[in-house]
Amino acid sequence: MVKEYKTAREVVGPLMLVEKVSGVKYEELVEIELQSGEIRHGKVLEIDRDRALVQLFEGASGVNVFTSKIRFLGKGLEIGLSQDILGRVFDGQGRPIDKGPEIIPEVKLDINGSPINPYARNYPSEFIQTGITGIDGLNTLVRGQKLPIFSGAGLPHAQMAAQLARQSSVVGSKEEFAVVFGAMGITFEEADFFISDFKRTGAIERAVLFINLASDPAIERIALPRLALTAAEYLAFEKGYHVLVILTDLTNYCEALREISAARKEVPGRRGYPGYMYTDLSTIYERAGRIKGKSGSITQIPILTMPEDDKTHPVADLTGYITEGQIILSRSLHKKNIYPPIDAQASLSRLKDKGIGAGKTREDHSDLFNQLFAAYARGLEARELSVILGEGALSKMDKLYLIFGDYFERKYINQGEEENRTIKETLDIGWKLLGLLPKIELKRVRDEYIEKYFKATTEEDLLIYSEEKFTQNI
Repeated sequence: MVKEYKTAREVVGPLMLVEKVSGVKYEELVEIELQSGEIRHGKVLEIDRDRALVQLFEGASGVNVFTSKIRFLGKGLEIGLSQDILGRVFDGQGRPIDKGPEIIPEVKLDINGSPINPYARNYPSEFIQTGITGIDGLNTLVRGQKLPIFSGAGLPHAQMAAQLARQSSVVGSKEEFAVVFGAMGITFEEADFFISDFKRTGAIERAVLFINLASDPAIERIALPRLALTAAEYLAFEKGYHVLVILTDLTNYCEALREISAARKEVPGRRGYPGYMYTDLSTIYERAGRIKGKSGSITQIPILTMPEDDKTHPVADLTGYITEGQIILSRSLHKKNIYPPIDAQASLSRLKDKGIGAGKTREDHSDLFNQLFAAYARGLEARELSVILGEGALSKMDKLYLIFGDYFERKYINQGEEENRTIKETLDIGWKLLGLLPKIELKRVRDEYIEKYFKATTEEDLLIYSEEKFTQNI
């Protein structure tokens, strides 16, 4: 039942205080009718006895508290869903913005869904191939996992997000794969890039896009990830899709939380963010996973930018506690023109062991990435020694590891934005790199795998090969 009031008492920024209300619920939708007849929208943020604090979606400019009519609609923000949402672009309130027809819904769902009950969860165990070697080879993504990307200003996380959306698939699976892409607080140019890239590559056909621009209201940034996840839950658990949810940029989402918290005059936590930010983020991240008895699943890749590349920043710090690892982008690799600039040492997928091996990727995968990681770590140590002591002070083996570290970055981590490597190609490149080292150094690989896959690259080969020739052989 719709209730109408004319008891607005105060407007401060995007907030309106309405008095003498009854039966109003938290997060209930609100319509504000101005004297001109214009209708604006909002939702209830707080209730105190007979007073309700309303967050305005479109802002408070031109609102007269004495003449405005406030209607409480008795329901929360909902989104109408059907399979026709695939291939469409929506705004932060779930309205189509691609000039297509309105969605005729099979069902309307409240966007404030619940985290998956731990008892009902099925353990993530299936490999998702992203086509990006730095993820597939070293920090494998598993179906149902939450694996964030920690980036920084100016780093190519937007290009990575588009590439992940185009290329990701569950290898050998009969179920259909879909991508739900949510962008919060982005510029018009970024929005145009994402939409154009999805249409250019045909990825739009299996994708649903939710776009919130930096000029749009902050309250839409709060709603957008919940809209995206509600759409993902419908596709996954009602229609049986494997759904990859990519959310960018969670830092903008948390800035919106801070803005609204400040307007409500709440006691701030670290760096001015609200003290409940951890709980709020968990309501987003914990909606990923697999459910027993359901064929579909939701895998999440949230992307966030770390101010000043600070991993201890509250947004990155809290995200790391909730999710199952992180992919960290390196500014130093980016300066070397390496794309994607994934920091192999700092990145981690806590579930990678569950999604690799015989029948999933290949039997040698685990041994191979352990050996590659160890060899690259020693190569970085050799690089530091060469800076301090000079390359002439390095031993013969240290020089070999120095070469390995360089090739690892330029041939293994580095790849083209349009390059979609299969897991076999990724593993084969890894073995090609290990060929730079003598067999005796391969202490983390079983003998049967060495016999099957190892092919040595001799010192003479290194002297003969030019950069171009070695590139071709890689």
